[in-house]
Amino acid sequence: MLPPAPPSLDAIFAALADPTRRAILTMLLEDDMAVTDVAEPFEMSLAAVSKHLAILTNAGLISQEKRGRVKWCKLEPISMAAATTWIQGFGQFEPLDFDAFEKFLETELSEIDLPEASEADNSGADAREVD
Repeated sequence: MLPPAPPSLDAIFAALADPTRRAILTMLLEDDMAVTDVAEPFEMSLAAVSKHLAILTNAGLISQEKRGRVKWCKLEPISMAAATTWIQGFGQFEPLDFDAFEKFLETELSEIDLPEASEADNSGADAREVD
């Protein structure tokens, strides 16, 4: 039997789009938690929290297992690797620091011998008068 296919980026980002699900993931950073403990801080029914947990499970962001009569949730951080890699692809270009760029240009241009502005104007005027 083949292992299950990794969750799609769409499923991961859809799961992360909801603030309740992000809060659940943050809670699970600490340790595995029983479903009832996950539901406790939220002002919603256990069934509503269970739906959020199902979405997180389908996205591969958490796993659930039954230990005795209690269902436990565990964070699966490796499942975020594809999303993290995709996001980091956009970080390859550093933001341009215009102040530093201006200083660089001033330094470079100060080292180049440029003709005085008045000389350049006169040479252009002389060329026009020759006609």
